[in-house]
Parts: sequence; structure tokens; C-alpha cells
Amino acid sequence: MKKRVPVFKTEESEREFWAREDSTEYVDWSKAKRAVFPNLKPSLRTISIRLPESMIEQLKLLANQRDVPYQSLLKIYLAERIQKEVERHSVKTSK
Repeated sequence: MKKRVPVFKTEESEREFWAREDSTEYVDWSKAKRAVFPNLKPSLRTISIRLPESMIEQLKLLANQRDVPYQSLLKIYLAERIQKEVERHSVKTSK
């Protein structure tokens, strides 16, 4: 018999709960079905970052060549580099 999932007052309290609890004690994952959420958008958070003007200008030129907004291109570059670093880190820790 699985434990009952408590009722949470806030999303934050639910997040804290699942961060410390083992979901296998609450959910029978053998009965789980894959779900697709095509309209789900990731949460965004606005940040401020100081960059040299020359770097911004170069980024704008590159973005213009690709016909994308420069902020979108910056996000692409960041995502690619983060993925590369994560993969590099996981290779080091698996040795």
C-alpha cells in the first residue's frame, strides 16, 4: 500500500516535500503513462547582465545574419555551453 500524497497549501511546500521524499513510496510508477505537454512553456526569470558594448554589437551582428533576435541567440549560446559543461562534468564523475 502506497502512502497518501499530502495536500499542499503552496507550490513551494510541495516542492520542498518532493525534494526530500522518495516518490516511489507514494506513486506506483509501473502504472505511469508517458504524457506530452506541447503547450507547456518553461518558467522564465528576468536577469540583468553587464556586457561590454563591443560584445553586444558582435552578438547583434551574428543574430542579424541568422535573422533572430540577439537575446534569443544569446540564450542559444548559453544553453549550448551549459549542456557542454554538464556533459563534460558527467564524464569526469563517471570515471
